[in-house]
Amino acid sequence: MNPFILGQITLFTFITIVSFFFVYKRAKAIYRNIKLGRKEIISDRKGIRFKNMLLIAFGQQKMFKNPLVAILHFAIYVAFIITQIELIEIFIDGYTGHHRIIYHAIESIYGLKLLYVIGVNAIEFLSVLAFIATLIFLSRRNLVKVPRLNMAELKGWARMDANLILFFEIYLITCIFSMNATDSAMHYNETAIGYGFILSGMIARFIHELPHTVLMIWERLGWWGHLIGVLGFMLYLPSSKHLHILLAFPNTFFARLQPKGELSNLASVTKEIKLMMNPETAYAATDSTAESERFGAKDVQDLSWKSLLDAMSCTECGRCTAACPANITGKLLSPRKIMMDTRDRLEEVGRNIDANAGKFVDDGKSLIENGYISVEELRACTTCNACVEECPIMINPLDIIIELRRSLILEDSNSPEEWNGMFANIENNAAPWQFSQQDRLNWAEEK
Repeated sequence: MNPFILGQITLFTFITIVSFFFVYKRAKAIYRNIKLGRKEIISDRKGIRFKNMLLIAFGQQKMFKNPLVAILHFAIYVAFIITQIELIEIFIDGYTGHHRIIYHAIESIYGLKLLYVIGVNAIEFLSVLAFIATLIFLSRRNLVKVPRLNMAELKGWARMDANLILFFEIYLITCIFSMNATDSAMHYNETAIGYGFILSGMIARFIHELPHTVLMIWERLGWWGHLIGVLGFMLYLPSSKHLHILLAFPNTFFARLQPKGELSNLASVTKEIKLMMNPETAYAATDSTAESERFGAKDVQDLSWKSLLDAMSCTECGRCTAACPANITGKLLSPRKIMMDTRDRLEEVGRNIDANAGKFVDDGKSLIENGYISVEELRACTTCNACVEECPIMINPLDIIIELRRSLILEDSNSPEEWNGMFANIENNAAPWQFSQQDRLNWAEEK
């Protein structure tokens, strides 16, 4: 075998195996971290769940509240998916040492060849649309400075992460056109006809007179650049907000389907109320799990695994924060920051487990305070569900806020005096007002 081809196969195999190993290792850690949350059974209405996954995760239905931004985002998304078709041939070529093995296997079959050419042309046209959309998104973040994309919680890595992925898109598009254009130029020089690629073929007409060695090196740089770029993206993805590309699908499937604003009941509290309403059951057998249940959530392990999946799926788009009335009126609360802080704390807990042979060692921290979510943020929430309604992939920041507030009030007795008065009235009068139920309609008798 040609030493050059053997070297390509060896290097390709080594790079891909190492990349997939680290991706698997990171994916396994993410799955473990999400499973640190409380058990929650979500298995009802599978038809609606598959519909949500298809329309909201894949079809990006909720994005189309702003049609222009939705179309630009959809162009990048579809280009990303369709481009992977050409990646299949790159992988086959890498493992076999051949060049455009699929094309040459079907070039004598007109129908299949035409389908191949149409596929590559679709990739190139979508790549151009993605390139335009990427430039617009870069300008929105860095020149126009759209407010929700330039808030305090995005300083540092979050802002760099958003820009990096956009530059990465430009890099991949450049590699695709470098590979296709130079390959078309060499094919044209050898056969007097190109592959039939429209856009890269136009570039090929300008460069086909370059020396064959230059074209070959340029083509190999595009080929290897695209491959390394894709594998690099795989390694980078688990540490980026763009993990939502994958997690949006399970997140929409497992989204809670109960009406917005419906709060879950604590089993232990429900049990106590039932005992109050029916005292003769006071000595009935008790549920041991209810006895040991924590009131609300102090740390990420106390949250449901679905809430942790929400945090890992967050796109950091800020639509939740832009719609939050508390944030709009200058309060400290930002639903996006709630999700980012939850994810950061979950990652910290995961590193703690990794460093201690698979067991969590108390680090004296929790999700409340300690540089994460402050009490002031939690108290600012009006539970209006605006953030839940706005999220393009059905993330629910409110669930996390409610659980943390429950812990503050029921575990730590940490609530404002005004709230304590309301709680007492509800307990004594079954209403927030400080008069008995019998006196509620007295106002109607006043003249």
